[in-house]
Amino acid sequence: MIDKLEGILQRYNELKDMVSDPAVIANIPEWTRCTKEMSEMEETVEKYLEYKKIDSDREAAKVLYESEKDKEMRDMLEEEIYSCKEKLEKIREELKILLLPKDPKDEKNVIMEIRAGAGGEEAALFASELYRMYLKYAERNRWKTEEIDGNFTEIGGVKEVVFSVSGRGVYSKLKYESGVHRVQRVPETESQGRVHTSTVTVAVLPEVEDIEVSIDEKDLRVDTLRSSGAGGQHINKTESCIRLTHIPTGIVVTCQDERSQIKNREKAMKVLKSRLYDYYSTKYEKEYADNRKSQIGTGDRSERIRTYNYPQGRITDHRIGKTIYNLPDFLMGDMGEMIEALAIADREAKLSASSD
Repeated sequence: MIDKLEGILQRYNELKDMVSDPAVIANIPEWTRCTKEMSEMEETVEKYLEYKKIDSDREAAKVLYESEKDKEMRDMLEEEIYSCKEKLEKIREELKILLLPKDPKDEKNVIMEIRAGAGGEEAALFASELYRMYLKYAERNRWKTEEIDGNFTEIGGVKEVVFSVSGRGVYSKLKYESGVHRVQRVPETESQGRVHTSTVTVAVLPEVEDIEVSIDEKDLRVDTLRSSGAGGQHINKTESCIRLTHIPTGIVVTCQDERSQIKNREKAMKVLKSRLYDYYSTKYEKEYADNRKSQIGTGDRSERIRTYNYPQGRITDHRIGKTIYNLPDFLMGDMGEMIEALAIADREAKLSASSD
Protein backbone atom coordinates (compact mmCIF):
# COMPACT_ATOMS: atom_id res chain seq x y z
CA MET A 1 0.00 0.00 0.00
CA ILE A 2 2.83 2.41 0.87
CA ASP A 3 4.48 1.88 -2.54
CA LYS A 4 1.19 2.77 -4.22
CA LEU A 5 0.78 5.88 -2.07
CA GLU A 6 4.35 6.97 -2.82
CA GLY A 7 3.57 6.65 -6.52
CA ILE A 8 0.46 8.82 -6.12
CA LEU A 9 2.42 11.44 -4.17
CA GLN A 10 5.13 11.52 -6.85
CA ARG A 11 2.53 11.95 -9.60
CA TYR A 12 0.77 14.68 -7.60
CA ASN A 13 4.04 16.62 -7.27
CA GLU A 14 4.69 16.23 -11.01
CA LEU A 15 1.24 17.65 -11.76
CA LYS A 16 1.83 20.50 -9.31
CA ASP A 17 4.89 21.52 -11.33
CA MET A 18 3.04 21.09 -14.62
CA VAL A 19 0.10 23.39 -13.73
CA SER A 20 2.61 26.14 -12.92
CA ASP A 21 4.42 25.69 -16.24
CA PRO A 22 3.60 28.60 -18.64
CA ALA A 23 3.50 26.18 -21.60
CA VAL A 24 0.84 24.07 -19.88
CA ILE A 25 -1.10 27.15 -18.71
CA ALA A 26 -1.26 28.30 -22.33
CA ASN A 27 -2.76 24.95 -23.34
CA ILE A 28 -6.19 25.20 -21.66
CA PRO A 29 -7.36 21.58 -22.31
CA GLU A 30 -4.06 20.19 -20.97
CA TRP A 31 -4.10 22.50 -17.93
CA THR A 32 -7.73 21.51 -17.21
CA ARG A 33 -6.86 17.81 -17.45
CA CYS A 34 -3.94 18.23 -15.05
CA THR A 35 -5.92 20.20 -12.48
CA LYS A 36 -8.73 17.65 -12.64
CA GLU A 37 -6.28 14.79 -12.07
CA MET A 38 -4.73 16.71 -9.15
CA SER A 39 -8.15 17.34 -7.63
CA GLU A 40 -8.95 13.62 -7.75
CA MET A 41 -5.71 12.82 -5.87
CA GLU A 42 -5.85 15.66 -3.35
CA GLU A 43 -7.73 13.94 -0.53
CA THR A 44 -5.53 10.83 -0.74
CA VAL A 45 -2.31 12.90 -0.82
CA GLU A 46 -3.36 15.01 2.18
CA LYS A 47 -4.24 11.90 4.18
CA TYR A 48 -0.96 10.20 3.24
CA LEU A 49 1.09 13.27 4.23
CA GLU A 50 -0.72 13.25 7.58
CA TYR A 51 0.17 9.55 7.91
CA LYS A 52 3.84 10.26 7.13
CA LYS A 53 4.05 13.08 9.69
CA ILE A 54 2.54 10.98 12.49
CA ASP A 55 4.79 8.04 11.56
CA SER A 56 7.80 10.40 11.70
CA ASP A 57 6.66 11.71 15.11
CA ARG A 58 6.34 8.16 16.38
CA GLU A 59 9.85 7.22 15.20
CA ALA A 60 11.31 10.36 16.83
CA ALA A 61 9.53 9.55 20.11
CA LYS A 62 10.88 5.97 19.98
CA VAL A 63 14.47 7.23 19.58
CA LEU A 64 14.05 9.63 22.52
CA TYR A 65 12.46 6.90 24.63
CA GLU A 66 15.46 4.60 24.11
CA SER A 67 17.93 7.24 25.32
CA GLU A 68 15.78 8.85 28.06
CA LYS A 69 16.62 8.01 31.69
CA ASP A 70 13.96 10.05 33.49
CA LYS A 71 10.92 7.83 34.33
CA GLU A 72 8.36 10.62 33.98
CA MET A 73 9.67 11.57 30.54
CA ARG A 74 9.76 7.92 29.49
CA ASP A 75 6.11 7.55 30.53
CA MET A 76 5.16 10.61 28.47
CA LEU A 77 7.07 9.34 25.44
CA GLU A 78 5.51 5.90 25.78
CA GLU A 79 2.07 7.50 25.83
CA GLU A 80 2.92 9.52 22.70
CA ILE A 81 4.18 6.40 20.89
CA TYR A 82 0.94 4.59 21.74
CA SER A 83 -1.19 7.59 20.63
CA CYS A 84 0.68 7.77 17.31
CA LYS A 85 0.18 4.05 16.76
CA GLU A 86 -3.59 4.38 17.27
CA LYS A 87 -3.78 7.34 14.87
CA LEU A 88 -1.76 5.47 12.24
CA GLU A 89 -4.08 2.46 12.39
CA LYS A 90 -7.12 4.72 11.90
CA ILE A 91 -5.51 6.61 9.00
CA ARG A 92 -4.39 3.33 7.40
CA GLU A 93 -8.04 2.21 7.24
CA GLU A 94 -9.05 5.56 5.74
CA LEU A 95 -6.30 5.25 3.14
CA LYS A 96 -7.52 1.76 2.18
CA ILE A 97 -10.91 3.29 1.40
CA LEU A 98 -9.38 6.17 -0.57
CA LEU A 99 -7.35 3.69 -2.64
CA LEU A 100 -10.43 1.71 -3.70
CA PRO A 101 -11.03 2.07 -7.46
CA LYS A 102 -13.45 4.93 -8.01
CA ASP A 103 -16.51 4.38 -10.17
CA PRO A 104 -15.76 6.51 -13.25
CA LYS A 105 -19.50 7.20 -13.57
CA ASP A 106 -19.86 8.71 -10.07
CA GLU A 107 -19.51 12.33 -11.21
CA LYS A 108 -21.90 11.94 -14.12
CA ASN A 109 -25.37 13.41 -14.45
CA VAL A 110 -28.19 10.89 -14.73
CA ILE A 111 -31.35 10.06 -16.65
CA MET A 112 -33.99 8.63 -14.30
CA GLU A 113 -36.98 6.59 -15.41
CA ILE A 114 -39.90 5.83 -13.08
CA ARG A 115 -42.59 3.36 -14.20
CA ALA A 116 -45.72 2.17 -12.41
CA GLY A 117 -45.68 -1.62 -11.99
CA ALA A 118 -48.20 -3.97 -10.39
CA GLY A 119 -51.15 -2.25 -8.73
CA GLY A 120 -52.90 -0.22 -11.42
CA GLU A 121 -53.87 3.33 -10.45
CA GLU A 122 -52.47 2.87 -6.94
CA ALA A 123 -49.03 2.06 -8.44
CA ALA A 124 -49.29 5.14 -10.66
CA LEU A 125 -50.11 7.33 -7.65
CA PHE A 126 -47.12 5.98 -5.74
CA ALA A 127 -44.91 6.51 -8.81
CA SER A 128 -45.90 10.20 -8.71
CA GLU A 129 -44.89 10.33 -5.03
CA LEU A 130 -41.50 8.80 -5.83
CA TYR A 131 -41.07 11.32 -8.64
CA ARG A 132 -41.75 14.17 -6.20
CA MET A 133 -39.39 12.55 -3.66
CA TYR A 134 -36.48 12.55 -6.12
CA LEU A 135 -37.23 16.14 -7.19
CA LYS A 136 -37.17 17.20 -3.52
CA TYR A 137 -33.93 15.26 -2.88
CA ALA A 138 -32.36 16.96 -5.92
CA GLU A 139 -33.52 20.34 -4.60
CA ARG A 140 -31.83 19.64 -1.23
CA ASN A 141 -28.58 18.92 -3.06
CA ARG A 142 -28.96 21.95 -5.35
CA TRP A 143 -29.12 19.74 -8.42
CA LYS A 144 -30.98 20.72 -11.56
CA THR A 145 -33.86 18.54 -12.81
CA GLU A 146 -35.57 18.57 -16.18
CA GLU A 147 -38.53 16.47 -17.31
CA ILE A 148 -37.97 14.79 -20.68
CA ASP A 149 -41.11 12.73 -21.20
CA GLY A 150 -44.09 11.67 -19.15
CA ASN A 151 -47.31 9.71 -19.28
CA PHE A 152 -49.70 10.76 -16.52
CA THR A 153 -53.14 9.61 -15.36
CA GLU A 154 -56.16 11.85 -14.99
CA ILE A 155 -55.99 11.86 -11.17
CA GLY A 156 -52.30 12.79 -10.96
CA GLY A 157 -50.63 9.40 -11.16
CA VAL A 158 -47.54 8.58 -13.20
CA LYS A 159 -47.57 5.70 -15.65
CA GLU A 160 -44.06 6.60 -16.77
CA VAL A 161 -41.80 9.64 -16.41
CA VAL A 162 -38.29 10.25 -17.72
CA PHE A 163 -36.23 13.14 -16.35
CA SER A 164 -32.62 14.27 -16.05
CA VAL A 165 -30.74 15.23 -12.88
CA SER A 166 -27.54 17.23 -13.21
CA GLY A 167 -25.06 18.49 -10.63
CA ARG A 168 -22.02 17.45 -8.65
CA GLY A 169 -21.74 13.73 -7.83
CA VAL A 170 -25.31 12.93 -8.91
CA TYR A 171 -24.71 9.32 -10.02
CA SER A 172 -22.65 8.54 -6.89
CA LYS A 173 -25.79 9.11 -4.79
CA LEU A 174 -28.67 8.09 -7.04
CA LYS A 175 -27.14 4.88 -8.45
CA TYR A 176 -28.47 2.99 -5.40
CA GLU A 177 -32.07 3.75 -6.42
CA SER A 178 -32.29 1.37 -9.41
CA GLY A 179 -34.72 -1.47 -8.76
CA VAL A 180 -38.28 -2.27 -7.68
CA HIS A 181 -39.79 -0.06 -4.98
CA ARG A 182 -42.73 -1.65 -3.14
CA VAL A 183 -45.47 0.28 -1.32
CA GLN A 184 -47.83 -1.15 1.30
CA ARG A 185 -50.79 1.05 2.21
CA VAL A 186 -54.57 1.37 2.23
CA PRO A 187 -55.67 3.01 -1.05
CA GLU A 188 -58.21 5.82 -0.82
CA THR A 189 -60.60 3.70 -2.90
CA GLU A 190 -60.40 0.76 -0.45
CA SER A 191 -63.62 0.68 1.59
CA GLN A 192 -62.63 -2.29 3.79
CA GLY A 193 -59.42 -0.69 5.03
CA ARG A 194 -57.24 -3.50 3.64
CA VAL A 195 -53.55 -2.89 2.96
CA HIS A 196 -52.63 -3.27 -0.71
CA THR A 197 -49.18 -3.88 -2.18
CA SER A 198 -48.09 -2.10 -5.37
CA THR A 199 -44.76 -1.73 -7.12
CA VAL A 200 -42.87 0.92 -9.04
CA THR A 201 -39.69 0.41 -11.07
CA VAL A 202 -36.89 2.97 -10.98
CA ALA A 203 -33.95 3.02 -13.41
CA VAL A 204 -30.94 5.31 -13.01
CA LEU A 205 -28.78 5.69 -16.13
CA PRO A 206 -25.53 7.68 -16.21
CA GLU A 207 -25.61 10.38 -18.85
CA VAL A 208 -22.95 9.65 -21.45
CA GLU A 209 -20.79 11.74 -23.75
CA ASP A 210 -20.79 11.41 -27.54
CA ILE A 211 -17.37 9.77 -27.41
CA GLU A 212 -18.72 6.96 -25.20
CA VAL A 213 -21.63 5.91 -27.42
CA SER A 214 -21.69 6.15 -31.19
CA ILE A 215 -25.00 5.71 -33.03
CA ASP A 216 -24.99 4.96 -36.74
CA GLU A 217 -27.76 6.93 -38.47
CA LYS A 218 -28.72 3.86 -40.51
CA ASP A 219 -29.54 2.07 -37.26
CA LEU A 220 -31.98 4.79 -36.27
CA ARG A 221 -35.63 5.29 -37.21
CA VAL A 222 -37.03 8.76 -36.47
CA ASP A 223 -40.78 9.37 -36.29
CA THR A 224 -42.50 12.70 -35.70
CA LEU A 225 -45.84 12.61 -33.90
CA ARG A 226 -48.38 15.04 -32.58
CA SER A 227 -47.87 15.81 -28.92
CA SER A 228 -50.46 14.54 -26.50
CA GLY A 229 -51.13 15.75 -23.01
CA ALA A 230 -53.25 17.82 -20.69
CA GLY A 231 -53.81 20.67 -23.13
CA GLY A 232 -52.14 23.86 -24.26
CA GLN A 233 -52.36 25.66 -27.58
CA HIS A 234 -49.60 23.65 -29.26
CA ILE A 235 -51.01 20.22 -28.27
CA ASN A 236 -52.24 18.18 -31.26
CA LYS A 237 -51.51 21.04 -33.66
CA THR A 238 -47.82 20.55 -34.39
CA GLU A 239 -45.85 17.37 -34.89
CA SER A 240 -43.21 18.28 -32.30
CA CYS A 241 -43.11 14.92 -30.52
CA ILE A 242 -40.09 12.82 -31.53
CA ARG A 243 -39.83 9.03 -31.32
CA LEU A 244 -36.43 7.42 -31.87
CA THR A 245 -36.10 3.68 -32.46
CA HIS A 246 -32.68 2.03 -32.30
CA ILE A 247 -33.23 -0.85 -34.74
CA PRO A 248 -30.46 -3.29 -33.56
CA THR A 249 -31.62 -3.27 -29.91
CA GLY A 250 -35.29 -2.30 -30.30
CA ILE A 251 -34.87 0.51 -27.75
CA VAL A 252 -37.52 3.23 -28.23
CA VAL A 253 -37.34 6.76 -26.81
CA THR A 254 -40.08 9.39 -27.02
CA CYS A 255 -39.78 13.07 -26.14
CA GLN A 256 -42.54 15.67 -26.31
CA ASP A 257 -41.48 18.05 -23.55
CA GLU A 258 -40.50 20.93 -25.85
CA ARG A 259 -42.49 22.67 -28.58
CA SER A 260 -39.47 22.48 -30.85
CA GLN A 261 -38.84 19.28 -32.82
CA ILE A 262 -35.08 19.97 -32.73
CA LYS A 263 -34.98 20.32 -28.94
CA ASN A 264 -37.07 17.20 -28.47
CA ARG A 265 -34.74 15.28 -30.76
CA GLU A 266 -31.70 16.47 -28.75
CA LYS A 267 -33.28 15.34 -25.49
CA ALA A 268 -34.40 12.02 -26.99
CA MET A 269 -30.87 11.35 -28.28
CA LYS A 270 -29.45 12.03 -24.82
CA VAL A 271 -31.82 9.44 -23.32
CA LEU A 272 -31.16 6.94 -26.11
CA LYS A 273 -27.38 7.17 -25.65
CA SER A 274 -27.75 6.61 -21.91
CA ARG A 275 -30.01 3.60 -22.46
CA LEU A 276 -27.62 2.11 -25.02
CA TYR A 277 -24.65 2.64 -22.70
CA ASP A 278 -26.57 0.90 -19.94
CA TYR A 279 -27.72 -1.89 -22.29
CA TYR A 280 -24.21 -2.79 -23.42
CA SER A 281 -22.65 -2.28 -19.96
CA THR A 282 -25.21 -4.58 -18.34
CA LYS A 283 -24.67 -7.21 -21.04
CA TYR A 284 -20.93 -7.09 -20.38
CA GLU A 285 -21.30 -7.11 -16.59
CA LYS A 286 -23.51 -10.20 -16.63
CA GLU A 287 -20.39 -12.16 -17.53
CA TYR A 288 -19.13 -11.19 -14.09
CA ALA A 289 -22.35 -11.89 -12.16
CA ASP A 290 -20.60 -13.13 -9.02
CA ASN A 291 -18.73 -9.87 -8.73
CA ARG A 292 -21.87 -7.81 -9.33
CA LYS A 293 -23.70 -9.47 -6.45
CA SER A 294 -21.29 -7.89 -4.00
CA GLN A 295 -21.90 -4.40 -5.33
CA ILE A 296 -24.93 -2.67 -3.88
CA GLY A 297 -25.12 -0.08 -6.63
CA THR A 298 -25.31 -2.43 -9.61
CA GLY A 299 -28.14 -4.77 -8.70
CA ASP A 300 -30.64 -6.30 -11.07
CA ARG A 301 -33.47 -3.86 -11.85
CA SER A 302 -36.05 -6.62 -11.34
CA GLU A 303 -34.85 -6.98 -7.75
CA ARG A 304 -37.11 -5.63 -4.98
CA ILE A 305 -34.85 -3.17 -3.20
CA ARG A 306 -37.09 -1.21 -0.84
CA THR A 307 -40.48 -1.29 0.88
CA TYR A 308 -42.45 1.78 1.94
CA ASN A 309 -44.90 0.70 4.65
CA TYR A 310 -47.47 3.43 5.36
CA PRO A 311 -49.33 1.84 8.33
CA GLN A 312 -46.01 1.54 10.25
CA GLY A 313 -44.47 4.72 8.81
CA ARG A 314 -41.29 2.86 7.85
CA ILE A 315 -38.93 2.44 4.92
CA THR A 316 -36.90 -0.78 4.71
CA ASP A 317 -34.03 -1.32 2.29
CA HIS A 318 -33.77 -5.07 1.73
CA ARG A 319 -30.20 -5.02 0.38
CA ILE A 320 -28.70 -3.87 3.67
CA GLY A 321 -31.57 -4.69 6.07
CA LYS A 322 -31.88 -1.06 7.21
CA THR A 323 -35.19 0.37 8.42
CA ILE A 324 -35.95 4.05 9.00
CA TYR A 325 -39.12 5.27 10.71
CA ASN A 326 -39.63 8.68 9.10
CA LEU A 327 -41.70 7.91 6.00
CA PRO A 328 -43.30 11.39 5.57
CA ASP A 329 -39.91 13.15 5.73
CA PHE A 330 -38.29 10.51 3.50
CA LEU A 331 -40.94 11.07 0.82
CA MET A 332 -40.18 14.79 1.02
CA GLY A 333 -36.60 14.11 -0.04
CA ASP A 334 -34.95 13.43 3.34
CA MET A 335 -33.14 10.38 1.93
CA GLY A 336 -29.58 11.17 3.04
CA GLU A 337 -29.36 8.67 5.91
CA MET A 338 -30.44 5.73 3.73
CA ILE A 339 -28.21 6.66 0.80
CA GLU A 340 -25.21 7.11 3.12
CA ALA A 341 -25.87 3.67 4.66
CA LEU A 342 -25.97 2.12 1.18
CA ALA A 343 -22.71 3.85 0.21
CA ILE A 344 -21.01 2.54 3.38
CA ALA A 345 -22.26 -1.01 2.76
CA ASP A 346 -21.07 -0.84 -0.85
CA ARG A 347 -17.65 0.41 0.27
CA GLU A 348 -17.32 -2.30 2.93
CA ALA A 349 -18.22 -5.00 0.40
CA LYS A 350 -15.53 -3.68 -1.96
CA LEU A 351 -12.98 -3.54 0.86
CA SER A 352 -13.77 -7.13 1.78
CA ALA A 353 -13.44 -8.22 -1.85
CA SER A 354 -10.11 -6.40 -2.24
CA SER A 355 -8.65 -8.16 0.80
CA ASP A 356 -9.67 -11.67 -0.36
